[in-house]
Amino acid sequence: MLSFLVRLLITALAVLVASYLLPPDLFSVGDIQAAIVFAVVLGLLNAIVRPILTVITLPLTILTLGLFALVLNALVFWLASAVVPGVQVGGFLGAFLASLVVTVVSALASHLIH
Repeated sequence: MLSFLVRLLITALAVLVASYLLPPDLFSVGDIQAAIVFAVVLGLLNAIVRPILTVITLPLTILTLGLFALVLNALVFWLASAVVPGVQVGGFLGAFLASLVVTVVSALASHLIH
């Protein structure tokens, strides 16, 4: 349970970092509460929806040598932003860049903590 909470806080922190680094017209988060809710929704979508989409798009992912996985990350990120009020994503480019920032910051923070 503690590991789950740590991952949740790391993801929320990464979302706030992405909101700080990217222009507001591409990605913005209203407050810390919205970032935590967004992290929960993103985690649920990554656990439930993303594996289904990964199987469906497997031929395209193989054809692009795995690069389509980045597009899939952006789509799941965009879907999560549509569900959570207080999180604004400015189109696919915003979702793509924000998902990259969140992925990198989360990975770095997880590596430093563990």
